[in-house]
Formats: sequence, structure tokens, C-alpha cells
Amino acid sequence: MIQQTLQQVFGYDDFRPGQREVVEAVVAGRSAAAIFPTGSGKSLCYQLPALHLPHLTLVVSPLLALMQDQLAFLARHGIAAGSIDSSQNREETAAVMDGVKRGEIRILMISVERLKNERFRAFIERIPISLLVVDEAHCISEWGHNFRPDYLKLPDYQRQFDIPQALLLTATATPRVIADMRERFGIATEDVTTTGFYRHNLDLQVAPVAAKQRASVLVDWLRPRLDAATPQPTIVYVTLQKTAEQLTAYLGKAGLEACAYHAGLGSEDRERIQQDFMAGRVNGIVATIAFGMGIDKADIRNVVHYDLPKSIENYSQEIGRAGRDGHPAECLVLGGRDTLGVLENFVYGDTPEPSGIRHVIGELLTAANSEPNGQWELMLSALSQQANIRPLPLKTLLVQLELLGIIAPRYAYFAEYRFKFLIDPEALIGNFDGERRDFVAAIVDASVRAKTWCSLDFDALYRLGQERGLDTRRPRVITALEYFNDKGWIQLESKQMTEVYQVLAPDVDPAQLADRLHGYFQDKEGAEIARIHAMLELFESDTCLSHRLAHYFGDDRAPKQCGHCSVCRGQVARLPQATDLPPLDSHAPDALCQPLIERCRELHDAEPSTALLTRFLCGITTPLFTRLKARQLPGFAALEAYPYTEVQNWLEINHPSVA
Repeated sequence: MIQQTLQQVFGYDDFRPGQREVVEAVVAGRSAAAIFPTGSGKSLCYQLPALHLPHLTLVVSPLLALMQDQLAFLARHGIAAGSIDSSQNREETAAVMDGVKRGEIRILMISVERLKNERFRAFIERIPISLLVVDEAHCISEWGHNFRPDYLKLPDYQRQFDIPQALLLTATATPRVIADMRERFGIATEDVTTTGFYRHNLDLQVAPVAAKQRASVLVDWLRPRLDAATPQPTIVYVTLQKTAEQLTAYLGKAGLEACAYHAGLGSEDRERIQQDFMAGRVNGIVATIAFGMGIDKADIRNVVHYDLPKSIENYSQEIGRAGRDGHPAECLVLGGRDTLGVLENFVYGDTPEPSGIRHVIGELLTAANSEPNGQWELMLSALSQQANIRPLPLKTLLVQLELLGIIAPRYAYFAEYRFKFLIDPEALIGNFDGERRDFVAAIVDASVRAKTWCSLDFDALYRLGQERGLDTRRPRVITALEYFNDKGWIQLESKQMTEVYQVLAPDVDPAQLADRLHGYFQDKEGAEIARIHAMLELFESDTCLSHRLAHYFGDDRAPKQCGHCSVCRGQVARLPQATDLPPLDSHAPDALCQPLIERCRELHDAEPSTALLTRFLCGITTPLFTRLKARQLPGFAALEAYPYTEVQNWLEINHPSVA
């Protein structure tokens, strides 16, 4: 049965390694996990079973690019699939939802954030679902790279929506991460399939090059590859957007055509560059890690890391885009420690200050002791600004409070619903009879009308319901509004996502809890810094790079000497240190910091901490800096070339005149 589908629908004669085991487990009704290298066909492990399962396959994917690539593949093979994402207008979203309701769409792709959407949950709870697919499933583990706190809630969503099976997909998971994934979703050990991380066709090279020579060395290395009669598709990865632009210009002056690609470009420009690369109209891309996710181009011949990657996991994922056609491909690291500080600063910037953690704890305890039901309502963006904690670590903090039993999520809702009548309100009411007519009339009566739009007052509606003996509870009202919207009777909009938590421990000691949570973030910071240094050890290894890389992911099947890496050719790398910098004492801390101190006093009515000043001098953005427009001040990023810890220690000794 599945063999016939593989051949007739997908056009493949046989499965790739590992695919059959995963597909058979899912079709047999079991949850499973597929740990396959990048480009090894993980997506088929849900695409094929979706055609044999009775109900919808719901795919959670972290990036829009991944969704679009997979949807295009499914469309080419005549498989009805759709996505709901932020790029769509109301009509496009409604069409997808209608296709799902009618059972015509077999596969629906969403982001994990979509599951927090009250309107989407009200819709999906009415849809029978056979399989939950978690793409990039390593994001669920705190011990993996790219941890996303919202992924921790996926097992709860699986239970809430009564989804009998889960399928986890990833290319980069260590044994510890695999165990974490398996346990969270209750997957049997025998239903976890790994196919190994060794790639026989990838030539791994580490070439130690000082920062000043790196651009010219890259030109010499690329010229025979991009100037060939048949230019070789090549990706050059850099850390910063400005490096992508500068290096692209340098290559252009040397006569090598390339395009810069990074998140700072407009979506249309990114789409055009990506399509030109896929079609072979452009063969050189200089990109940040914004480029590559969802890129299914089989003939990429070269992947170069001009700057150090973020981790071994990132390195493995990025070189995995080379040579997917099985032919030889080269993966070059132009190693140097000059960008090490930038990588470490990304980590330090995600560690909340103790004052920020105390602010969050204070907010939840205030709600617990002042609200009659002990519930805490928050808007993530507003709390991020108030506590000066970036959104992602703030989400992590909230998840930790959940895991410690301090709070429990209840629901999320949009603080504001507004709608525009597309038919006369009396005609809307006239579509119903009896109690439902009275219910709809109550909705109309509780709506505050402006010129065009009406805002729904849920409190007023609830009171009307009590007065008139009607069920006007929020879930029923949301369902009704969605129905009116689907019918074209109103145009519905919602905004200001509000999350509601129950405070379970209102008598917790706030000081002890803050210390414990700050300790957690410091431990996490230490683990992330250790991950960066583990990558340096890999690149400076005196044993086979292919074997070391596979071993990191728990794969001992790789040969101990691959014969196609720089170490096997006798070239052991010692990465050059960053260029010597003037001693920190040659800088004047008061002169650098005083503009920020004055702006904090003027606009924030507070003195900046040493940690905040360190982030300012190292160029690490925070929500508070956005409010203060700190990037415009002359001292911002003035010491970004120095290690974060050195700047912090220097400030503690030579502390400016702040409290």
C-alpha cells in the first residue's frame, strides 16, 4: 500500500534509508521520531502517511520559508495542503479554513505561535486530527540549540485537541535532546529512527585565516568555483547583516558576482534573491543564517563559513545544504576567533537582569493578591518593555515559572475584537430564531459603534446575558463571530494578544524565587558559551572532522578516518586569535556611559545597572534601549570588539557615577 503510494504519487522507486520504518510506524497508528541529516527526506515521513490517515495532518513548522517550500512540493504532486500564516489576508485564510472544514485539505501547516491564537483554537478544536507533526523538533528541548519555549506546550496541545499520534522531525539532535523529545511525547524507543550524521560526499575543511586576510583568501578560493564554465552554486555564511553587504561588495569589485541575503532586506527582495539562486540565475549568496531554512536545492557545491557558526548544531545544519544530490561538495571554515565575541554577546544578551526577573515576579504576585480569581493577565510585548527582557527569554522565564508550579496557563485571548457590518445589523439578527436570535441581538447591543467599526465589550455582553437569561460566555461569542465572518456578514479583526495565567503559589518568597530563576539563566548562559567553545574544539581537532562531528550527535558508525577532511590530509587547524586591541584602561568609562546615564535619568527615572551599561558598550540591544533610542548615542557598541565579561569586570572596577 505505502509502496504503491510512494511510486504513483511521489514518483520514487524506493524509500531512502530510515523512511520506511518511520512511515510504517505512523500508518500503524504509533507516534514516531525521525532523526535524519538535512536533505535526507524527513518531510516524506508525514507527507505519505497523511494520504492514508483518516483525518487532518497538522504540521507545526518554525519558519514560513519551510512551509512554502513544502507546500510547493505537495502542490507539484497533487496533494491538497495549505497553511495559515501572517502573510495571508482574510480571504486567503478563510479559504484555507473552509478547505480544512470540508476535508479537502489533508495537510495544514502552521507556526507554533498560531496555537496561542484564540480564534484559531476555536476553529481547530472542531476539526478531527489524525497526526501532529513537529518539524525542527529539537526546538522543544532546553538542551538543544534554537530552544523555543512555545514548543514545550505542544504535548499539552496534542492532548487538548485529542490528537492520537505525533511525529517529530529534526536533523540536529544530540542523544540528550533525542531522549528529551521522546519522553515529552511518549514515543517508544524502538520508534525513534536515526540514520546517522556521516556524509560521505562532503569534504570538510578548516583553514585558519587572520581577519585581515580573510576576504582576499575567500576571493582566491571562490574564483575557480564561481568563474568556471559551469559556475558552482555557493553559499557563504556570515554572522552580521553589515558583513553580508560589505563582503558582497568586495567580491563584486574582485569580479565575482554574488548577492547579499539577510533579514534586513524586504520580503520581496529576499524572495527574488532566493528564486534567482534556486533557478541558477545567481550562483553566489553571501548570507546570514536567515538564508537556507527550506532551501531544497540539490546541487549546492560549496558552503563557506566566513565567520564562525553559532554552534556545532548550526554548522551541521548549514553544511547539510551542500551536496544533496550525492555528488562531492566542499564545506570550508575560514576560521578565526575575531567573531567569537559577537557570538558570545548574542548569548549574554538573552540573560535577564535580576531586576527584570523581580519585576515579573512582582507583577504576578500583585495580580494574585488583587484579582478576585487570582489570575494574572499579561501582554508579552508590554511586559518585555517593562521588565527590559527580550521576548524570547521572557517566554523562557514564563515557562520556567510554569515548570516550578508557580503559574499555570489558562487561556489566551485578544484584548480587542472589532468588526464591520457587511449587512444591516437587523438583517444579521433576522438570520436566526428563538434563543439564538436573542443571543445575536445581545452581541449587537453590546458592541460600541464608531463610524465604521464596532468594538465588542465582553463585560457588557456578559451582563446583558445575565439580565436576559442568555449564554454569553466568551467561547460561544468567539465561535459566533467567526461564523458571521465566514458567512460574509461582518469583517472581523482582532489584536492585542493577552495571555492569562493562574497563580498557583501566591505566597512564594519573591527574593528566593528571583535568585533561583536568575541562577537558571546563568546556568543556561554557561551551557551556551560552552556550546560555542565545543565548536572551537571541533575545528581545532587533531582527529577526523567527519568522525568527531558524527560522534557529537551520538553516531559512532562514521569511519574513524574519512579521508575527505582537512585533518585526514594532515592539516590540523589552530584558529588565530582576534587582532590585539588597546587595553580597556585606555578608554574613559564616564565619557562613554554618561549620555546613557543621563537619558535613563531623564526618560526612565532610574540609574542604569552595570549589566545594562555593559550591554550598551558591547552593542547588545534590549527593549529599554529601543525606548531610550540608545543606538543613537555615541557610546553604543563602542567596545563591541572586547569580550563581554572583560567589559563588565572593567566597569565594576571603574564604575561610572551611578547608583
